[in-house]
Amino acid sequence: MSAWSRITETKVKFIFFPITLFYWGVIFWRNVFYNFRFFVSRKVPSKIISVGNLTAGGTGKTPAVIYLAKLLASTHKVAIISRGYGRKTAGTQVVTDGTTIPDDWRNFGDEPTQLALNLNGIPIVVDNNRHRGAMYVIENFNPDIIILDDAFQHRAIERDLDLVLINSQASTADYKLIPHGLLREPLSHIKRADALIFTKSNLAQAPEKILKMAKSTNLPVFNSTLKNSGFVSKDLKPYTVLDNTPAIAVSAIADPDSFYKSLDLANVNVVRKLAYYDHYEFSRSDLDTFKNSLKEHSGSIIITTEKDLVRLRNLKLSGIEICALSIQFVLDKDGEKYILEKIS
Repeated sequence: MSAWSRITETKVKFIFFPITLFYWGVIFWRNVFYNFRFFVSRKVPSKIISVGNLTAGGTGKTPAVIYLAKLLASTHKVAIISRGYGRKTAGTQVVTDGTTIPDDWRNFGDEPTQLALNLNGIPIVVDNNRHRGAMYVIENFNPDIIILDDAFQHRAIERDLDLVLINSQASTADYKLIPHGLLREPLSHIKRADALIFTKSNLAQAPEKILKMAKSTNLPVFNSTLKNSGFVSKDLKPYTVLDNTPAIAVSAIADPDSFYKSLDLANVNVVRKLAYYDHYEFSRSDLDTFKNSLKEHSGSIIITTEKDLVRLRNLKLSGIEICALSIQFVLDKDGEKYILEKIS
């Protein structure tokens, strides 16, 4: 779960109230300045697609970006820019030029590293200054299309297509401002988007209130699913997990419930769940916890997410059988057609 998810479940959120007022004041005036062009969104010589959301994590942006990059790469030169949340470096960093493999996820963040491990021939750059990152990508890789990962709140670059993802599993209570919910900015700001995509539609039905809200925007609304596509080893090779294998489920993501539901659909017998906060950096002591859990619950294997495997695979995992459930973002046909037409 995300750090904000943990806060919203406790009384600690009231301590953050003065900070919240200040934060939302900054968000309000920042958007006002952009709306009235006191702040300028700059255009770059490449088509820009933004993939983002209104909530703090859990919508499935990384699988969506992988899907979108593969969809467009057959007919366009594509590059990706991400902020690189949680990385130990600063400035502009090349995660991959499309052929190289990232050496250490901590230099780029877990999600950009996951993108690089799943995409071939697509340059990926991290930079908290998206305009600077875009100009670097254009100068060095000359793409036709740049995908901005998690950029709905980053308005410094004009975009040709602004996609906002909505987690179908999120409850109505999540749609309150941080720290009382998971909203990064007021729900009404979703009207800045060009189209809305409900994610994980095969795992849950979105709350009626959110469905009505989406319809009231008069924006195109599409659905997507998360499809299980097998398991991979720590070396990212196909891995076989037999039905009803007793497993320890380990996750450090914003929406662990979707992971558990996907494991259930894969006929995995989860005997223990170990959940950590989103982007958690695992240590050797956690490996001891894994081993103890396997022994105490008669588990045969640790199953984690692809994102978590990025943070685990470089640790000394000797003596621990581990793999990741691989998932695939699948957009409905109307949504796919819409994107291709808008970007053509």
